[in-house]
Amino acid sequence: MTAAPSHPRPILVAVLLGLVAETLFLIRVSVPHTLVFDEVHYVPAARTMLALAAPVNTEHPLLGKAIIAAGIALFGDNSLGWRFFSTVAGAVTVAALFAITWQLLGRMRPAVLAGLFAMLSMTLFVQARIAMLDGFMAAFVVSAVAVLLASRRASGARALTRVALGGALIGLAIGCKWAAVPFLGYAGLAILVLRLREVSDRAYWRGVVTPALLLVLVVGAGAAYLLTFLPAFFYANDPLTLATLLPFQLTIYAEQTQILAPHTYQSSWWSWPLMLRPIWYLYERADGAMRGILMIGNPAILWGGLVAVAASLWASVRDRSAALLAIVALWLGAYLPWIVIPKSLGFFYYYFLSSLFLCPALAAALDRYVSKRAQSAFVILAAALFVYFYPIIVAMPLDGPDAFRRWTWFASWV
Repeated sequence: MTAAPSHPRPILVAVLLGLVAETLFLIRVSVPHTLVFDEVHYVPAARTMLALAAPVNTEHPLLGKAIIAAGIALFGDNSLGWRFFSTVAGAVTVAALFAITWQLLGRMRPAVLAGLFAMLSMTLFVQARIAMLDGFMAAFVVSAVAVLLASRRASGARALTRVALGGALIGLAIGCKWAAVPFLGYAGLAILVLRLREVSDRAYWRGVVTPALLLVLVVGAGAAYLLTFLPAFFYANDPLTLATLLPFQLTIYAEQTQILAPHTYQSSWWSWPLMLRPIWYLYERADGAMRGILMIGNPAILWGGLVAVAASLWASVRDRSAALLAIVALWLGAYLPWIVIPKSLGFFYYYFLSSLFLCPALAAALDRYVSKRAQSAFVILAAALFVYFYPIIVAMPLDGPDAFRRWTWFASWV
């Protein structure tokens, strides 16, 4: 597997991409000033957490709601406070996707392309501007992948520290939503596979035995996850205790697997990569005007990314490229759990994390198969589509109730 050379420049580029993304995500983030979509669940839960009043929204762990509560504490109980840290999570995600691509391919151009595609993907843009849990989970997951990739070339105590940090980041992701649980298994499997491939010279994690790597990974994840429940020990009503902490996990499981009533925007897992049923997070009169927020992907990136995944898979087999196989595995690993987990309803935004991993796949495929001029043309196409959809991903004032027809290419997008 290709390893990125040690160089300070990628760190500076990652920071720059993150700052550009943060600026982009912050523009008009407080509009609308009313709760949007699932904010009606998570913002009230965050308010209750901030008051340390009682357990609410027990379907999910606490961390994502605690982060929203931190924004309220910092900026006030208003739309900026609800959404500010979602923008930070989005910016971190952009920087981490750059870092992942750099670590795997060791080349600056495709790494920058991955960061740009993340900013233009629109799934990230929308989730970075709403007080939901998925953006926080994704930021921790992609950061964990970046850290674990960086740990490969470390040795001794430094290797153990980085693997433990990667595990802790996965634990924090799980502390936002349980959808991140499979990534702990993937991380352990990756360590075993790399160790088996490098059994002759121990090129990765030198000076550390495999059981120690797996132990610090799991302990780091478990400790971080359990610590996310700390605020619940201080609730005024029905606080958690050490005796009830583990049984409470069964409550989360029961609520996540309950049978839900049909929903207007429900969709099947097989339809998500094709973007057959995006979701209107908002379409109503708000702040004195008709406004809409459509959770949709950039067609060039979402659909082009599928071609890129197939091309990368083919190249990984033909050329025995572990780096390309890893990129494909990240997309597939984020997607597969939704096929098998016991959820009674599915929604397009469940594909959010998978859609992020299309960005390095697309960058790698473009870098491998097309000219630099064609790569630039594709970026321009993605940017043009971003601008085209901008009014209905940023809740701009629209002409009237039928204005949505300008952007709904298919009947299923209505």
